[in-house]
Amino acid sequence: MTTADRSSTADRFRAAVDSRDLAALDDLFTEDIRFYSPVKFTPFEGKPMVLRLFGVLLRTFHDFRYIGDHTGTAQTSADGTPAPSAVLLFRARAGGKEIHGIDLLHFDEDGRIKEFTVMVRPQSAVLALGEAVHAGLVAEAGPGADAGR
Repeated sequence: MTTADRSSTADRFRAAVDSRDLAALDDLFTEDIRFYSPVKFTPFEGKPMVLRLFGVLLRTFHDFRYIGDHTGTAQTSADGTPAPSAVLLFRARAGGKEIHGIDLLHFDEDGRIKEFTVMVRPQSAVLALGEAVHAGLVAEAGPGADAGR
């Protein structure tokens, strides 16, 4: 995978998030994608779960915008192997808090996103985000659901 391929996938991901297009995100994710959240110790796994999570995230964040990017190679969390990667820096608001964060995308050999890690600061924003996302997942799943916590 070339740097241009990484940039292309990252650009398509950014465009899908900007337009809140879950169908476009679906095309970019591997079936076994792993999503590492700042509010949950274990990853969300599999395309259906990650797409559901993105649906909630896209409704939860306000004034979301990417402000920069970097490409390179980084070890994956799943097995520690080096993978082509991109880092997208963002700003947003959730739960009344200003959020600064990064999205770390790892790509497979076909250029699809196989691992996604989100890092957010400050801690008060992480807590507000966690509460908002959990509430969104529970509301979507219906009464009695634990929403993957």
